[in-house]
Amino acid sequence: MAAGRALAALLAALLAASAQLLQREGSFTISLRTVDNITVMIKLRPGVPMGCQIRVKTFIRSELKIKPGENVTFTFTCSTPEKYFIMEIQKNIDCVSGPCPFGDVHLYPPGLPRLNRTFIWDVKASTKAGLELKFSTPWLRQIEPGESCPDFIRYNINSCIDMATVNIGTFCRNGSVSRVKLLGGVIMSLHLPWDSPLTTSGFSIANRASIKRLCIIESILKGESSVTLMSPNYPLGFPEDELMTWQFVIPSNMRASVFFHNYSLSNCERKEERVEYYIPGSLSNPEVFKLSDSQPANIAGSFNLSLQGCDQDAQNPGILRLLFQVVVQHPQVDENVTHLVDLSKEWNMTVTIHFEGWPSRIPVMSEPICLICKDPRTCDRVLTLVSGTVYKISFLCKDLSRLRITAEKGISCVDLRWCQKKIYSLSVPKAITQLPIQLHKFIWKLLAHDLINIEITSPSLKLQQHVPEQRCNTSYSYSIVSTTTPETELNVGVFCPGGSIEKIQMRNNVTISLKTFGKGFLNESNRQDLKMSFVPHIKDECSFTVSPDPKAKVYLQTPNWPYGLPPYISVSWYIVVPSKQVARLGFSKDRMGIACETGRAYVNIKEETQGAEETVRREDELLPEPRNMYHDFWVNISNCKPVDKTQLTLQFRVTFGDKQIDLGVILAVVAGAGVLAAIGLTVCCVKKKKKKSQNPMVGVYNANVNTQVPGKQGLFTKGRKNNESHVYAVIDDAMVYGHLLKESNGSVSPDVDVYRPFDGPMGSLPPSPPPFSFRKDIKRSSNTEEPPPLTDTDHDTYTFAHQKSGQSEDIGDTNEKNNGDTSMSLLENKEQDSSAE
Repeated sequence: MAAGRALAALLAALLAASAQLLQREGSFTISLRTVDNITVMIKLRPGVPMGCQIRVKTFIRSELKIKPGENVTFTFTCSTPEKYFIMEIQKNIDCVSGPCPFGDVHLYPPGLPRLNRTFIWDVKASTKAGLELKFSTPWLRQIEPGESCPDFIRYNINSCIDMATVNIGTFCRNGSVSRVKLLGGVIMSLHLPWDSPLTTSGFSIANRASIKRLCIIESILKGESSVTLMSPNYPLGFPEDELMTWQFVIPSNMRASVFFHNYSLSNCERKEERVEYYIPGSLSNPEVFKLSDSQPANIAGSFNLSLQGCDQDAQNPGILRLLFQVVVQHPQVDENVTHLVDLSKEWNMTVTIHFEGWPSRIPVMSEPICLICKDPRTCDRVLTLVSGTVYKISFLCKDLSRLRITAEKGISCVDLRWCQKKIYSLSVPKAITQLPIQLHKFIWKLLAHDLINIEITSPSLKLQQHVPEQRCNTSYSYSIVSTTTPETELNVGVFCPGGSIEKIQMRNNVTISLKTFGKGFLNESNRQDLKMSFVPHIKDECSFTVSPDPKAKVYLQTPNWPYGLPPYISVSWYIVVPSKQVARLGFSKDRMGIACETGRAYVNIKEETQGAEETVRREDELLPEPRNMYHDFWVNISNCKPVDKTQLTLQFRVTFGDKQIDLGVILAVVAGAGVLAAIGLTVCCVKKKKKKSQNPMVGVYNANVNTQVPGKQGLFTKGRKNNESHVYAVIDDAMVYGHLLKESNGSVSPDVDVYRPFDGPMGSLPPSPPPFSFRKDIKRSSNTEEPPPLTDTDHDTYTFAHQKSGQSEDIGDTNEKNNGDTSMSLLENKEQDSSAE
């Protein structure tokens, strides 16, 4: 007994060894039973040159077909036949004339060569009955045509109705599609790579009652997940006037949302293409939607979705197709929390809430989805709100940081008379900043007529231009673009708050884009002060007003950096120099760096002060050296049409500091004061020396001179007769008072040391006081409110003359020669005496 078992084991080992030897030598035997109705076809791979053949006994061939009931042994003439051959195994199942072999489907026959192979099951059935393909886990996932599966195992399902074949779809493993029900026959195929270890088909066939539609696809979604599905024949057209259904099995505690990503409509003659939802618990089942509508969202539990075609135009049928996605999520903790967005007082504004990267980036369908809902059943990845409306929105999203807001507002002016005096605030409305979503960008489109320009101001914060030497580090910035012509855009630059630019004036249409960086904008949004207004036409395409703080350092550069100013564009900067400050202007390079093809490029610098010279440099000249500017000044840069590959880009710096008094000026002032003091001292000494040798002075009263001081009539409240203003005071011990009132031939001379009362006519005003230069003991009052004393006038009528001994007759002669003019001053007499000596 033991010997028999040992012999059997030996024979089994010999058989295994021989089989391995045959495999190594490439010998295969395929035996097909007639009842199985299976055909095996081995043929060359398309597009591969013939490098291997099939040997059957003594015959060499390029393909081999083995029919039911045949037994064939063959070999390959190469050691790697999988590079050259593919194999199809087709099983025909007739459920019309005989019983169907329902149940699990097996991969038969065994012992096939290791080639890329396709198993095909062609099941013929009546249209009065339905067939169900049930897949074992991990179920299937539908893919688009041309897409490959990760493990290269692929299923394809075709429905056969009469003579028509409809491609239900192509699927990979590891998905949510658990069953497919079809009307009539089906052609099911399974593609396996040559090295696939798969030994079972993974599905079974069952008989069902008629489903009265093209097909029903069941998808089971557990937990948070998503599924992408396509209409039959996608991307070609859905069959005319057909109906199909997708059944989604979802736990009741989950929420589902439907998104149509790609669809097209056919040209209908009768009926209308539509989708219908059957939602358990809904009061309006079925809910009908157009393909262009926003589809239902936030659906609790399972539901059905059906696609209905129409009768198409025979001449121009068009194509009905649909690709959509169903996303299943947990209910959000705050799904019942609504946010009020009041845009009722806004105008010409749109607010779009979207996923990060929209619209340039299309999110991967497997990516977790954030939904924005304007009502419990209307949700989408992108939601646009318009001005003039009040919204109550909610979010179905675990991480709101993945959402962004982009808003746009238009402001226009056609007639300057209506909008010149109006100031518009360029600030983000609180309806946006109060949302728990980060603002990505707010765009203002400012539209103006050709003769109307736009002025932007930042009165308190002011603006800083973003340049390499002075970068913006704030939570938001402004990008400003001016459209000078429909074909030309002037990128004025990027600016942020906290600088020195107080005003920017630009021509025509302007687009201002506020872009945020991080969450800090929510804290700084209430400090926005950017404003705009419409102004009359300006000379330059762009003009800046720079009003820096003391000791500031300002970096400025030409617009369109680094691509250069457009041809014939002129830009100006008006820099305000603070009081008691000096500005130092310097350019970053010594030349403009361009060559002009047409026209000239200029840099003009001029201070705003009387008589200031203008500094002008052309493109072929050196730029000005760094210089100090003591007054407000202009910098103008105008471009020519540069030759190819040269662009006008200039950057300059303005620094501010306290004014410094030159030491040379101080020394010159001190020296000048010393010289003047020396001259004054010399004059005093000379005067004192002469004074000792002079005879007493004679005071002469001229009655023909108006003695009223202009504008000072109210100084004397008494009349001439009621005061003592006509009484002369003693001026000096050396002075002798007299009068020359009597006409004579010049022989009369005043008496010395004798006072004679005045007996001539008396007026109402006193005579003018002596000259100011001789009133040594009287100082000017510092109180400007009190009227100055009468002695402050310089228009005096008293004159003084020196009388030398023995010259009384000369005085009379002098009076006659001067026609009685006695107004020569003492200083003039002194100069004449000096010249006479």
